Amino acid sequence: MFKTVKRIIDWCGEFKGKLYLGFVMTFFSHIFAALPLALAAYTVGLLIESQSGGAAFDAAWIWKTIVIQIVLVLLRFLFDYLRARLQEPISYQLTARDRLAVGDALKRVSLGYFQTMSTGNILNSITTGLSTLENMGIRMIDNFIGGYLNFLVIFVCLAVCSPVTALIALAAAALSLGFMLIISHYSSVNAPVEAQANRDMTGAVIEYARGLAVVKSFGKKSGAAMESVTKAIGDSKRIHLKIEWGYVPANALHLLALKCGSVGLAFAAAMQCLNGQMDFSVMLMFVFFSFSIFASLEPISDSAHTLGVIDDAMDQLDALRGEHFIDADGHDVKLGRYDIRFDHVDFGYDERKILKDVSFTIPEKTSTAIVGPSGSGKTTICSLLARFYDPQSGSISVGGHDLREFTCDSLLSNISMVFQNVYLFNDTIRANILFGKPDATEDEMIAAAKKARCHDFIMALPNGYDTVVGEGGGTLSGGEKQRISIARAILKNAPIIILDEATASIDPENEHLIQQAISELTRGKTIITIAHRLATIRNADQILVVEDGRIAESGTHD
Repeated sequence: MFKTVKRIIDWCGEFKGKLYLGFVMTFFSHIFAALPLALAAYTVGLLIESQSGGAAFDAAWIWKTIVIQIVLVLLRFLFDYLRARLQEPISYQLTARDRLAVGDALKRVSLGYFQTMSTGNILNSITTGLSTLENMGIRMIDNFIGGYLNFLVIFVCLAVCSPVTALIALAAAALSLGFMLIISHYSSVNAPVEAQANRDMTGAVIEYARGLAVVKSFGKKSGAAMESVTKAIGDSKRIHLKIEWGYVPANALHLLALKCGSVGLAFAAAMQCLNGQMDFSVMLMFVFFSFSIFASLEPISDSAHTLGVIDDAMDQLDALRGEHFIDADGHDVKLGRYDIRFDHVDFGYDERKILKDVSFTIPEKTSTAIVGPSGSGKTTICSLLARFYDPQSGSISVGGHDLREFTCDSLLSNISMVFQNVYLFNDTIRANILFGKPDATEDEMIAAAKKARCHDFIMALPNGYDTVVGEGGGTLSGGEKQRISIARAILKNAPIIILDEATASIDPENEHLIQQAISELTRGKTIITIAHRLATIRNADQILVVEDGRIAESGTHD
């Protein structure tokens, strides 16, 4: 529990000053919330003493009390407001920073990371995990530290006025802390299980949504797809119920300890009054005060319960940010030429060997076609060139520089890729084309679209370039998406072009337009084309035949 509190404070980094100042505001807010009750009790005590034959009651004190009460209430809300202004923005600023950092980290890890880590795990860590930090992190430690700080000051005041009541309050607080440590331990044990259940549920729902077309086409209302969702939801329900039922007894005992402390404190004050050791008005103030003295400690059980969840969320965040960057040792390399060389490259996924001793050279501003049966390693060659992975042995160089010298961004600034399965973002056509060059002018974008043979169909859409294409570009045909992807590659104007079966699934009418677009894209560039169709590779300067992970033949078409 204390370790997690320290961890959250460390997470605040440059905002620690505001966080600590917020604790001070919380302390004063609690003080000004308690003082009106104590003042009211003291006034009632004076009235009762006056009616019982004691000192005459000063009527002016009533008006003074009202004014003081108003001031105290206003001060309480002022300090509440100042605390919110200081602390509430911290978590939003930090989680925004961390989401961007995770996005950058995911861009720099090997694609092998995504084969071992499910989409559900990644998505849950970025959304649910960081949302837990965002919504609860700062508030929980403010409850925790502010609550105990407030109690500490009240304890000192009690010790000065009545050491007996102070000892009772201390005993109650210590007993409640013991139960909170039990809550914290229980939460820390179950939080990772809860988080994994949430990640499994997210992953199962994503998989079900992605495969919904298959489910519907087979008329399946149940089956393997739905069973995994049902199981994940059931597991999530069970772990949440287990956590709640484990939390309730310790929380009830924590609250019981504090309530018993309140009763004990009131009893001790009453006994001191009966023995003549305390004035009646002060005793009444103690009695009233005893039932609010622990108000700042009661919500801490929620903090103890939540801190385990927050701790696991921070573990997941650290794991994502701490993943090995494929370009950790790279730097920004400026190229003077764009020839490509594979030198005795081996590569495989886990135990499965894909490429075996692959060597070839692609001269600058030439076209190379890579052909071969499915699974032979064609796409893997292009993935290695783009440094989605690093070879397990051998080396790959561009312009005489080993790929390990580059950062991912500096390498990929020289490469444009057009894939068979085009992905467009759920945004406007304009944004999808400008993805290739965000600072391009309107004229540059339209020129690229015209070269890609997509300007005419874009202008026929209801909102032209401002038409939103839907997730994955689902509102466009395959040929239209392909031409938009070529337009953004043309706009990027990179010196190296990789075409991964860019026309494999296109109908003949669209293929003619796309071939024209590709001709515009590849003019004067170093080209690598993965293709099966003879027309696509006939004019290549070099053809590499890949078979069983090796270069079986190389040469021109003739």
